[in-house]
Amino acid sequence: MTKLALTSLTLSHFRSHKRAVLDVDARPVAVFGPNGAGKTNLLEAVSLFSPGRGLRRAGADDLSRRPEALGWKITGHLQSLHQTHELETWAEAGSARQLRIDGKTAPQVALGRIARILWLVPAMDRLWIEGAEGRRRFLDRATLSFESTHAEAVLSYEKAMRERNRLLKDMVRDPHWYAAIESQMAEAGAAIQRNRQFSIAELTAAQQAATTAFPTATLSLTAAEPIPDDLQSALAENRHRDMAAGRTLIGPHRADLDAVFAEKGVPAKDCSTGEQKALLISLILANGRALARDFGAPPILLLDEVAAHLDATRRAALYDEICGLGAQAFMTGTGSELFGELADRAQYVEVTEAEGQSIVTPKEKP
Repeated sequence: MTKLALTSLTLSHFRSHKRAVLDVDARPVAVFGPNGAGKTNLLEAVSLFSPGRGLRRAGADDLSRRPEALGWKITGHLQSLHQTHELETWAEAGSARQLRIDGKTAPQVALGRIARILWLVPAMDRLWIEGAEGRRRFLDRATLSFESTHAEAVLSYEKAMRERNRLLKDMVRDPHWYAAIESQMAEAGAAIQRNRQFSIAELTAAQQAATTAFPTATLSLTAAEPIPDDLQSALAENRHRDMAAGRTLIGPHRADLDAVFAEKGVPAKDCSTGEQKALLISLILANGRALARDFGAPPILLLDEVAAHLDATRRAALYDEICGLGAQAFMTGTGSELFGELADRAQYVEVTEAEGQSIVTPKEKP
């Protein structure tokens, strides 16, 4: 099988890691150690080899090791399909994050053309019961994995909407001020809607085609108010109401991802905590299977504390599916025993803390 894998990773002054060097192969990587040792920081470093702000959505300055605050740097070698790429991303103190691919300066969107990285972190466990913003972000991450230009559409839409909202708050009534902005919102909004619907279709098809130990989710895209096909006209007609509210009330920024536990017919928000977690895992695996077909290789998976809330049977099933998919998965847990079912199908890394910094040590299988 064609592979997508990170084969080396070097961290310099990143979070709790003063310096860390990790050399791995394409098998899953089990990262274990006590809470607070710096395991999640390793996963966050890998996540920065995809477009965006990584799995914690942190600003560049927040990633710098304290108390030095000198800036930080991450380098790695990525095996992507039949090529190997050298990746470097860094930020000096007080500066924006920068990126080089194969020694050449590149925009973040370029990462989406050579890498696919998906993650599941504990903060997402409440996805189904909290606000729609988190679910939109989850859907947009999945959508970005299928369509590398999706982020540009989202950024274009949000920038135009901020400008429109400023006009609304300033009670500007002259339609000429709105025309170009609403045209931009309509164009980007149509792309966002189209991309999101495609992503949902891909996830649905991947779930239906798989034999899995995890539940199937029936997905749909909803909105507080229906998003019209002719968004530009609707925005123009809605200006007076939006002006009273001080913000734009219709559009893809108001969309929500609805999920139902298909076998039981129960909305995800009403499922048990364990079922909600299982639905999330199911969608990540479905995303991985769809990408293995569309991109040509399964994505890199970042699964933070994923085994902690799974019983032994479900945990073994997860590891079997990851290995069956052929994905390189970086997984964290407090103890090596959580990965016992992987045996020699994985490689093991212990992360400990000493003298205020994280220590990364390769280990034999448990």
